Amino acid sequence: MAQCARDRTMSDPQWYSTGRDHVWLPYTQMKTARPPLPVASAEGVKLRLADGRELVDGISSWWATVHGYRHPHIEEAIRRQLETLPHVMLGGLAHEQAYTLARRLAGMLPGDLDHVFFSDSGSVAVEVAMKMAAQFWLNQGHRRVKFLCFRGGYHGDTFATMSVCDPDEGMHSLFRGALLEQVVVDLPRDAEGEAALGALIEQHRGELAGIVVEPLVQGAGGMVFHDPFTLQALRRLADEHELLLIFDEIFVGLGRLGDAMFACQIAGVQPDIVTLSKALTGGNLPLAATIASGRIYDAFLSDDPMHALMHGPTYMGNALGCAAANASLDLFESEPRLEQAQAIGRGLEQALEVLRGLPGVRDVRVRGAIGVIQLDRTAPADRLSAACIDRGVWLRPFRDILYTTPPLVTGEEDLARITSAMVEAVTEWSRETHV
Repeated sequence: MAQCARDRTMSDPQWYSTGRDHVWLPYTQMKTARPPLPVASAEGVKLRLADGRELVDGISSWWATVHGYRHPHIEEAIRRQLETLPHVMLGGLAHEQAYTLARRLAGMLPGDLDHVFFSDSGSVAVEVAMKMAAQFWLNQGHRRVKFLCFRGGYHGDTFATMSVCDPDEGMHSLFRGALLEQVVVDLPRDAEGEAALGALIEQHRGELAGIVVEPLVQGAGGMVFHDPFTLQALRRLADEHELLLIFDEIFVGLGRLGDAMFACQIAGVQPDIVTLSKALTGGNLPLAATIASGRIYDAFLSDDPMHALMHGPTYMGNALGCAAANASLDLFESEPRLEQAQAIGRGLEQALEVLRGLPGVRDVRVRGAIGVIQLDRTAPADRLSAACIDRGVWLRPFRDILYTTPPLVTGEEDLARITSAMVEAVTEWSRETHV
């Protein structure tokens, strides 16, 4: 409380000054953290702070605002829906926006990924996927409730999803003993790795329900990339050992990688279950989806009511969120988002390459509209963030990673501002720490 009081300034808006002591922030040590920046408004790719400063949002509000802020098409769709039906439960009732969205998602995804279960956050979407996979086997008389997952992975912050994250990264290690015990391994990156993983799976025959993976890019676990071979190997292993394959596309899905709308399409692999969120509504409202194949769905069809999927978030399929998502899909169809993501990728590769070989920089990597600078140690996140803010850019480093995932509508000038801030911030840090 005293720290918060010392950090206040006369320029703070009243809502901020009077409310700040009462908001518990995410991923934040409340005793020592720098105060958050009060945002007054946002439009396009820009955040306008209460003190008048303007920042280019280089991380799309945690990867969600792919169309930028306040896109008029999405705003109008939300406005129209608000005037007719803001929400109605999906338990026994139906509304147009959810049913239209489910049909469209099924049409976009490959194969028979046709059955959409809505929720309101990415973590819950993954929990639902895990629940589907476990109950798929339970409904057939097999108790297979564990999952194969991967080091460097991140799937959410709820208890079930924490169990399939990297157990040694960040907060998840604190809860060891309280979480479900899963089988955590390295991703297979070649034939030898595939064979070794197959042997390990054989040791756990009969207890594994499925495999959970972030396809092509592991996001919050360290922005680690892998090739389509890895996903093709996982599909082969899943088929060989009768496991379900779950792709968590919450980060990369819906155009972030540029080459296609979904990572599964890029890899040429159809999973059994896919999860989506973040960019689904263009970052306007909370909404998530877990999409299952016909094989999964059919295992729940029975005269036994206990074989139904017993899950139902109150706001699942919220009409406003679904209206925003349908409008977001309209924009993917009518505006060149994939081409824009590719252009961002080319700009990131060119601009960030100058850092390769700089003392303290372990790696520079780009995939689609994701640019990553990995340092050789955990860096002072507040300091790097402040250096970027001083240059008119909002970025939020974590651990040894400074990254950007800009809105897909980011133009050349704003992208140059983002990359210049990253290069200058890391160069300054390198000079001061690697003499």
